[in-house]
Amino acid sequence: MDWSQHSIPAMRLEPRFGDRIIPAFCERPKSIPAMVADAVAINPDGEALVCGATRMTWREVAQQSAQIAAGFGKFGLKRGDRVAVLLGNRIEFVLTMLGAAHAGLVTVLLSTRQQKPEIAYVLTDCGARLLIHEAALADRVPDAGDIPDVVHRIAVDGDPRLSRFSELADNAELAGPVEVGEEDTAMILYTSGTTGKPKGAMLAHCNIIHSAMVFVSCLKLTAADRSIAAVPLGHVTGVVANIMTMVRCAGALIIMAEFKAAEYLKMAARERVTYTVMVPAMYNLCLLQPDFDSYDLSSWRIGGFGGAPMPIATIEKLDAKIPGLKLMNCYGATETTSPSTMMPGELTAGHIDSVGLPCPGAQIIVVDAEGRELPRGEIGEIWIHGGSVIKGYWNNPKATAESFTAGFWHSGDLGSIDEENFVRVFDRQKDMINRGGLKIYSAEVESVLAGHPDVVESAIIAKPCPVLGERVHAVVVTRGTVGAEALRAWCAERLSDYKVPETMDVRTDPLPRNANGKVMKRQLREALPAA
Repeated sequence: MDWSQHSIPAMRLEPRFGDRIIPAFCERPKSIPAMVADAVAINPDGEALVCGATRMTWREVAQQSAQIAAGFGKFGLKRGDRVAVLLGNRIEFVLTMLGAAHAGLVTVLLSTRQQKPEIAYVLTDCGARLLIHEAALADRVPDAGDIPDVVHRIAVDGDPRLSRFSELADNAELAGPVEVGEEDTAMILYTSGTTGKPKGAMLAHCNIIHSAMVFVSCLKLTAADRSIAAVPLGHVTGVVANIMTMVRCAGALIIMAEFKAAEYLKMAARERVTYTVMVPAMYNLCLLQPDFDSYDLSSWRIGGFGGAPMPIATIEKLDAKIPGLKLMNCYGATETTSPSTMMPGELTAGHIDSVGLPCPGAQIIVVDAEGRELPRGEIGEIWIHGGSVIKGYWNNPKATAESFTAGFWHSGDLGSIDEENFVRVFDRQKDMINRGGLKIYSAEVESVLAGHPDVVESAIIAKPCPVLGERVHAVVVTRGTVGAEALRAWCAERLSDYKVPETMDVRTDPLPRNANGKVMKRQLREALPAA
């Protein structure tokens, strides 16, 4: 099964990044500024960005981006220079990114949750010349001596009188877009440093455009669509699934400064939102709002999700409350510029354990420890190839060589592909539990716990054992009405005995997450008492 039943634009094989041959869309914009120009041509006076009281059309966005590009020139920045962005969800984030692309610069995205040493590492590693940051985060900015490459700093504040951003944006002269190659790096996103230092994934113009075109064609988005950016814009999902996808279809992006379920529902109803991508916990939090039924959400037709399985109970509740909403699992990573698989909304209910079908132009295989492809249905490491796969890591040829083989990115995820082409993801290689030779995939146990009505979320980790090597430990966030024994009994009715958590930490505090929203299992493992 594939996406052939959808209106996918024609594709052909093309060379890319020297030694790769990949499927690419025959007709496509050749750069991010070209994609912005297309949006202006399609929908010049339609809403493009909405944030608080500010509303901008695509014509205004293009003009402001060109003005910012001219401002970068005044600061002496030249094609290929890096501009680091330490901003939350706000209009300046989008305009800075589009302005940097217009000027042929590389945007380096920082998370507002990062601390001074992490920020100093990224700024030094990428050699950023300019840092644009929230005025409120000035105390996180490293000392000048620790970031010698950064020659300019610009603070952004809600009050224009306190902001230096106007120096960048207020230019009478408009800059024409700097000519860039499709394979030139447009952005660097640093991946979560689960082992060692984070790596800077280089997203080229062609990667971003390919992924945005995949979203638009698979989801059938048009200029009439309206999306809420509820996830952090500084994450690959925010950049691609929200910002660049709305650029491609010339729709409207409604920017939410911070996700709060009650505010999300008000905004979704008021702005007649049609499309969004969130993590499953956000949907659950919305459903928990006592006044959920009072909001008119009938325009909401696509609910993308990823990062964790969606509990069946959540899918059933949303289907009952918003019958027109199609839920679509999206699986990808920073290194794949977001989506590698998507689940057609009409197939979600029948394939709840799958992350979907390979996206148009994506080739996904499952391999053994030697990199040999495994038969359908067998579990191994997922490797991904295609137009959205990045060329490698900034200034890190060793990590690039270790993570890519002939254009295939090694995901580190354990999964399988069935005879119908549906992809399943069971666990990260490092998170699989080996209990006396019996392999346990944490995602399976977490999925069972998610079905309990009093469970908000959970994380399954390995607890060291001198006899068996590892045992199953669960950290479960509940509404405070259920205990460990009841949860173990729930699992025992639904799982093999060796998969049932033997120890359990039941709490009401949320699980720790990194800047990308992923549960920090390493932190949970480190918090375990010594055996």
